[in-house]
Order: sequence, then C-alpha cells, then structure tokens
Amino acid sequence: MNVQTIALRIAAVLWFIWGAVHLFAGVMTISLATPEAIGGIADAVDPASLQMTYPDAAGAIINQHGWNLGWGGLVTMICAVFVWRGNANAIFLAALVGGLLDIGYFVFLDLGGFVHFVPGTVMTIFSASAIALSFFAHFSNTAK
Repeated sequence: MNVQTIALRIAAVLWFIWGAVHLFAGVMTISLATPEAIGGIADAVDPASLQMTYPDAAGAIINQHGWNLGWGGLVTMICAVFVWRGNANAIFLAALVGGLLDIGYFVFLDLGGFVHFVPGTVMTIFSASAIALSFFAHFSNTAK
C-alpha cells in the first residue's frame, strides 16, 4: 500500500467520524427544545443564561441549523466510502461540504469563545486533516 492510499484511508475514516458526529448533532439539535439545542451547540456558555422563552422564529432557525448539520454529516459519511476508494469527486465534495460547514463553526463559535475544544474544535481539526490528506493523495497522484 502506497502513501497516497494510506492518506486517503485515514481521510476517509476522519470524514466518516466527522459525518457521524454532525449527523448526530443535527438530530439532537432538531429534537431538543430551543434553549437546550443552543446549549448543546454553544457548550462553553452558561446554560442558565440560555433559559428563556425564544420566539418561534428562533427555534425554526436552530432547527434549520440542525438540518444543515445532519445533511452535511450524511453527505460526508457517504463521501467517506468513495474517498476510501480514491474518487476525486468525493474528495472535493467532502472538502466542500465539511470544510465550509467547519469554517462557519470556527469563525462564529470557536473564535467567539462559545464552545469547548472537545468535541467542536477537534472536529474542525478532523475536517482540516481529512482535506489536507485527501488533497495530498489526489494531487500527488495526478502530478504523475
């Protein structure tokens, strides 16, 4: 097994884990009441500060966020199977979906100080590593 294949397999495992965590987070976000859903996302915030009555529109926005987490997680889990096999389309689709979802997370939640390192920042490291490994494997194979 060459280094590109190993890199793709590690990337695929990272994407699958990332996807499963985000699919679960999406389901939980939709199924919880708005204050608990927000507390689940912004886990470094005092939960007592989130206990209030939210307008229905705020709950709908949180549910839409949960939906986006869920489908993004599912897409990357499916892509992971094809990344394992070295499929270029899956490499770029996983990077696009997972990478863009995590950029928003990093900019608005991580840099804002609203989340703990685990699990959120760790998942950002997973996606960045998966992108780097799969791009390395893809571009080193196409350069030949």
